[in-house]
Amino acid sequence: MTQATSTLSRREQILQALALMLEEDSGKRITTAALARQVGVSEAALYRHFPSKARMFEGLIEFIETSLFERIRRILEETPEALGRCEKIVQLVLMFAEKNPGLSRLMDGDVLTGETARLRTRMSQLFERLETQFKQILREAELREGLRPRVAVSASANLLAAFVEGRISQYVRSDFRHLPSAHWEDQWTLLGAQLLVGRATTNA
Repeated sequence: MTQATSTLSRREQILQALALMLEEDSGKRITTAALARQVGVSEAALYRHFPSKARMFEGLIEFIETSLFERIRRILEETPEALGRCEKIVQLVLMFAEKNPGLSRLMDGDVLTGETARLRTRMSQLFERLETQFKQILREAELREGLRPRVAVSASANLLAAFVEGRISQYVRSDFRHLPSAHWEDQWTLLGAQLLVGRATTNA
């Protein structure tokens, strides 16, 4: 038990140090030597917990996936209305990125340039999964509430996902100066008002 706890603690320290370096060393390529210095261990010690730097990045991506989709599951349980679900999910992802600048660089894909294709694919799949979730919500809106997207479900879901990705990308490009939450209420007022309409309006 003690050994397992110690191993988990060290893994967490390594991932936290990597996330911090992604935030503080924006634009720089992170080496295992620099990461080892940040953690206060040897490179050999890093590799006892992670076989490669790619696996360290995967550990952070797994944390992002688990954190976001566990909270999305709770939103779906607690919020019955499609518009409210979409609003809360978009806001969730934006605020997660804002509160975790280092992880936002992973979400943007910026830091994965030059890394293995598997990592870039996995990060892309997270946003594809998010877009699929929007599609499901919008399709269910007609059955639950008699509402339809003003344009096709696929186009509407893609717009929401693109909005999220775009705000995160702006955040990263600005070195975390342009916060994803800036103008959020006004922007959602515009997006939300145009997203769903009743059957009669759609058929008119």
